[in-house]
Amino acid sequence: MEFEESGIGEECGVFGCVAAGEWPTQLEVAQVLSLGLVALQHRGQESAGIVTSNGATTPTYTALKGMGLVSTAFSPEALLKLRYGNLGICHTRYSTTGISELQNCQPFVVDTLHGKIAVAHNGELVNAHALRKKVMRHGVGLSTCSDSELITQLLALNPPMEEQDAPDWVARIKNLMTETPTSYSLLVMFKDVIYAVRDPYGNRPLCIGRLVPISKLHSSGAGEEDTEGWVVSSESCSFQSIGAKYYREVLPGEIVQISKHGVKSLSVVPRPEGDLPAFCIFEYVYFARPDSIFEGQMVYTVRQRCGRQLAIEAPTDADVVSTVPESATPAALGYAHQSGLPYIEVLCKNRYVGRTFIQPNTRLRQLGVAKKFGALTDNFAGKRVVLIDDSIVRGNTISPIIKLLKEAGAAEVHIRVASPPLRFPCYMGINIPTKEELIANKPEFQDIARYIGADSVQYLTVEGLVSAVQQGIASVQEDKMISPSNKSSKRVGHCTACLTGKYPVELEW
Repeated sequence: MEFEESGIGEECGVFGCVAAGEWPTQLEVAQVLSLGLVALQHRGQESAGIVTSNGATTPTYTALKGMGLVSTAFSPEALLKLRYGNLGICHTRYSTTGISELQNCQPFVVDTLHGKIAVAHNGELVNAHALRKKVMRHGVGLSTCSDSELITQLLALNPPMEEQDAPDWVARIKNLMTETPTSYSLLVMFKDVIYAVRDPYGNRPLCIGRLVPISKLHSSGAGEEDTEGWVVSSESCSFQSIGAKYYREVLPGEIVQISKHGVKSLSVVPRPEGDLPAFCIFEYVYFARPDSIFEGQMVYTVRQRCGRQLAIEAPTDADVVSTVPESATPAALGYAHQSGLPYIEVLCKNRYVGRTFIQPNTRLRQLGVAKKFGALTDNFAGKRVVLIDDSIVRGNTISPIIKLLKEAGAAEVHIRVASPPLRFPCYMGINIPTKEELIANKPEFQDIARYIGADSVQYLTVEGLVSAVQQGIASVQEDKMISPSNKSSKRVGHCTACLTGKYPVELEW
């Protein structure tokens, strides 16, 4: 919960759709795109954008952009402008680079020598400064400070060895991936296809779904002939609301072409030899929606395993287990199951109070937390409570909650945190406060229980988190998709840089 209150957020979500079969399509592509984006709203709330194309040889691109939530950015009347689209991509933004203005709203559309392209991007380039200089040396001006515009302009540059009259988009994308190793998941729309791309480290998620008739959505009888369209998304949680079945993940380093004819893997760009994948482990801990699937496992199940591991590592004498609603609920249930203690609710959340991290100072932030919760006193009066949270970032959020519970009759409040202490900033797309702001780097951390008013505080270890995440990863590995020359003996790896300071690539400044 404190991730939310401290302003830590995912930078954005991307989504795309291509209608199958004959065009013009009967599929309402614009509606699919907007509904898919609503399901990714937790990944960004600052702005939203949709670009559709009719997919003609000389395509017509139609763009719709707005500030705020998807529901306010796009009116039903505005969506009618997109009704002739046969394919499209869209984006919801939480800025980590670039200020919150409409000009930074994605997708970006640019003219190239071979026609227009549209690009939507999730991530943050680790060498953006050097790349901006390179683009400008080619005489290209940049109108925003967004990494996404930078990517778009890099794709517009002719790669070495490309025929002048025949754009080789795979070569261009590979050239981009050579220029910057991480962090990005991309959707590139050109004429009648969408290219779905993940960086070689797989730091940001991306997966593919298949639109099928509603009557066959929950059956195993939907064949390829029933395909109404293809969708690609930052998270699979968007598929159910649009009538799509999960198809597969885009692999680290993979370039996938999605067209009305289907899905085709074009290439896999390898990592440097010996490097493991570096999928962001905090997608599991907090950022992703619980019903999303990564690496063959559901996020909710992983969070439960984190709670069970936490109970093994940090048991305590208590009467009940509870949580701060509601992102840590799966972990709390896992802790309760492993410890044998009953799970109860101790807090009632007022869902109509806005996010407290947008308030301008600590005092108002603390008052916001107090207004946001009511104590369910009958459930815990006179009892020792183990309260599970997903994080303690600054310590400003959990302290008034502990005070609230104790004043309402809790005999003891023990805090157990279902992730390790955050100690380092993220330079790959997560908005984490500066190192100095993180409570784990302050002197108060040596006696954090007294500092926040708890009877005890313990965190899940880094080893425990990695074990809980990797325990459920089936052998859904890259082997089937990668040529033998690109295989390595290890396929599983996760980025824990914000916990350990060990970044998957060398950072450039």
